[in-house]
Amino acid sequence: MRASQFFISTLKEAPADADITSQKLMIRAGFIRKHAAGIYSWMPMGLRVVRKVENIIREEMNRAGALELSLPVVQPAELWQETGRWDAMGAELLRFKDRHERDFALQPTAEEVITDIARRELRSYRALPKSFYQIQTKFRDERRPRFGVMRGREFTMKDAYSFDRSADDAGKSYENMYAAYRRIFDRMGLTYRAVAADTGAIGGDRSHEFQVIADTGEDAIIYCPTSEYAANIELAEALAPAGERPAASAALSKVHTPKVKTIAELVDFLKIDIKQTVKAVVVEGEQGDAVLMLVRGDHELNEVKAQKVAGIKNPLTFASPAAIRAAFGANPGSLGPVGFQGRVIADRTVAKMADFVIGANEDDQHYTGANFGRDCAEPEVLDIRNVVAGDLSPDGKGVLAIQRGIEVGHVFYLGTKYSAAMNATFLDEDGKPKPFEMGCYGIGVTRILGAAIEQNYDDKGMIWPDAIAPFSVVICPVGYDRSEAVKEAADKLYAELAARGADVILDDRGERPGAMFADWELIGAPHRVTIGDRGLKEGKVEYQQRRDAEATAVAADAILEHIVGKLA
Repeated sequence: MRASQFFISTLKEAPADADITSQKLMIRAGFIRKHAAGIYSWMPMGLRVVRKVENIIREEMNRAGALELSLPVVQPAELWQETGRWDAMGAELLRFKDRHERDFALQPTAEEVITDIARRELRSYRALPKSFYQIQTKFRDERRPRFGVMRGREFTMKDAYSFDRSADDAGKSYENMYAAYRRIFDRMGLTYRAVAADTGAIGGDRSHEFQVIADTGEDAIIYCPTSEYAANIELAEALAPAGERPAASAALSKVHTPKVKTIAELVDFLKIDIKQTVKAVVVEGEQGDAVLMLVRGDHELNEVKAQKVAGIKNPLTFASPAAIRAAFGANPGSLGPVGFQGRVIADRTVAKMADFVIGANEDDQHYTGANFGRDCAEPEVLDIRNVVAGDLSPDGKGVLAIQRGIEVGHVFYLGTKYSAAMNATFLDEDGKPKPFEMGCYGIGVTRILGAAIEQNYDDKGMIWPDAIAPFSVVICPVGYDRSEAVKEAADKLYAELAARGADVILDDRGERPGAMFADWELIGAPHRVTIGDRGLKEGKVEYQQRRDAEATAVAADAILEHIVGKLA
């Protein structure tokens, strides 16, 4: 490719509404152009990266035995109603009516449609196992689209679905896809972790996220540096502190705490350690009752864990101020278990606390020296909090650490969640119908670009891994339009690299060196060769890898093999 035949549209500044590095750089480098919140056009430079990502995914999906198909972006409401997700998906599911007043949605995912295909086409156990995948446009009507392509409304996703006879066979399909995902992200040159995860709205009971490690990531990844344990924060188990609960040693005492509503204010007012305090959170039970959940003052309630507690309203709903006053006789900020007659659930850490400080169920009043068993009933004890760095690892092999990550892939074992709901069965060897055991496997194709940039950039621009760079090699001839020697050397190297299969672009625009270099540093081409009159007179050209601080002189007659070696 020659730059004069391509479309390079770099900008010196990013729009003021671009809020993260990847979004700013993709706009400045001419990868994307915004039309509305969360909706972008992919420009030629950006689309080259998208296609490279897709090709790696496609090759590994095919290698894993999955079969590519294409499912409709527009899906009928009837299929979603069979599984109950027409209502459960909420406002993210963009719904509309056609001219005949029939309900449809733009697909955010495709479990219903692929299950419909399976129940029509996979009639016998002899047709199993089968895995299908597509690389397709998706739409989710995000409440607050942000972070460029990382949380857009329209995006490209690879979704795959496996159908098996038994749970054991489905487990093999899951492991097959898990291995394929590792190959995909290894080939892309990304630093990532595969972490055990909550299944969320998709459902099922086994799940792993693939998280690209980046300081700007939205997700907290929990891992043990001395073992293989890794999980996302929604799933990571918070163990109880070692040892027994200390015996009560302080008397229960009510303290006037005027205008104290938060744990931070309580600690400051009483001049105590935050680890002596207990935080009260009130949620709705399934019957509309108020349920009190307790975590230590320096800990946070894990809403995913809390939502899974039997008898708790799903989705998790925090009690209204009016409901709290009716149940406790006080406003938020002064609540606790002493005297409360409803259901109380304490985190494992709180259950091991003695002589703690808690709200007294009177406005502007707290108790010090509170103890379970003596001052209030023993609570239910469950894991309902987020882990923190330094907690014991659930595998018993060390303590936990936390790093940030960006989710780019997710694998789920669904079981019969969708096949049972949609009566999707096959005839087994005994002649009886059985529901398919299913798995689903997603990769955010366009999200990968944002994640890769967040992991690989500097003050000059993007730094692409070789496998997914828009161009692997750029030839920058200084004076291409003025020097016949430079033009001849640049054309020759370009032809030789292209013949060797390199993805190379020759910048023949005649730009000044500073502007030309700035463009390619912004775009992030991994390998750059600079050819100039002065160097050619000495039989030299310059090579610079994108992360190198300075260029290296290389003999002009050796540069071809030098680059081929770097690409290998």
